[in-house]
Amino acid sequence: MDQQISNWIDAGEAELDGVIALRRAIHADPEIGLDCRRTTAKIKIALAGLPLELREGPSTSGLVAILRGGGDNGRAVLLRGDMDALPMQEETGLPFASQVPGAMHACGHDAHTAMLVGAARALSARRDSLPGTVVFMFQPGEEGYAGARHMMKDGLLDDVLPGRRPDAAFALHIWPNMPRGLVASRPGPLLASADTVSATITGRGGHAAMPHENLDPIPVACEIVSALQALIARTVPVTDPAVLSITKIEAGSAHNIIPSSVELLGTLRTLSEERRAALQEAFVRIVHHVAAAHGMSGEGRVEDGYPVTRNDPRAYDFVRRCAGGMGEWQEIPAPIMGAEDFAFVLKGIPGAFAILGTAPEGTDPASNPPLHNTRMMLDEATMAKGVALHCTFAERFLANGFD
Repeated sequence: MDQQISNWIDAGEAELDGVIALRRAIHADPEIGLDCRRTTAKIKIALAGLPLELREGPSTSGLVAILRGGGDNGRAVLLRGDMDALPMQEETGLPFASQVPGAMHACGHDAHTAMLVGAARALSARRDSLPGTVVFMFQPGEEGYAGARHMMKDGLLDDVLPGRRPDAAFALHIWPNMPRGLVASRPGPLLASADTVSATITGRGGHAAMPHENLDPIPVACEIVSALQALIARTVPVTDPAVLSITKIEAGSAHNIIPSSVELLGTLRTLSEERRAALQEAFVRIVHHVAAAHGMSGEGRVEDGYPVTRNDPRAYDFVRRCAGGMGEWQEIPAPIMGAEDFAFVLKGIPGAFAILGTAPEGTDPASNPPLHNTRMMLDEATMAKGVALHCTFAERFLANGFD
């Protein structure tokens, strides 16, 4: 292990107590969506006194903090941590469990924010030796609200250097089903795009005892769901995979009434823009024509969500070398069909997204409650490595770029 990495590991350990305290404070007081003002206030308190320029925008409670190094070689690097929680009732039994009914940090964003604050403190302490600019992006609204896109539209990443955004962007995500301290990623597509699909099938309601006098939309809706599954199974190549899941079917009011309409709701996940566009069009077409074949109307709708999270190959290799220098590294063999709105950042700035294993010590990672589970927990000591990784990404990129 080289001395530079060793120094950042020591810095991460030195920040750990504060990182844990901040993580627990955020965990006990979770906020959902784009407005996470209490969390932002906690971040500002933790950053107080540091030589940072703060930026905020009108669309979210997001915060950008800029650290200008002692030298200026014309480079800037972005480090991002998200801060919002999920609409879930916590069941961990932790002493710092959520005090907000129906809200929980079940995806580790409390840890992401705390690690990024720790990195801001550690890098600020060595500001004079930094040859460029570090941008810390504290982002709300990752869980379905496109907070990164809002912050970018607000211009919070513009003109970090005269006339331009940062040159590279990096983010970490904790993973309770991976051994503690292991870092993993892959080049190219890491996470899928995520679009919301919905449909309305309209027939003619009436008495359930006389279906021949009505146009029953329920069997037609079932036929549409089956046709959509056949679409994926028989038209999507295994080399360019996709997932289309109908997750909600809503219709009817009583056992003896045929409803007039059925509502469908689901998600579409792809790993390429070409497949995404083709399946969006196919969804609308199938809903319309299957319904029409039964004398009914079908309206399919697609709401664009997050794009594919695609790691720049140079940035991936850079992360691999940085993380490998700390010990445990693994290349993820295939993309994960979850989604991340850091994808919006990576569409405009070359960079990489990596996973940090946080399985509690002494547990079987595979059997631990996963992300988005009401009992999800993590090994807090691992956050020291997250701090060290952020610092290493920043210092090394500012000094040498992706080389």
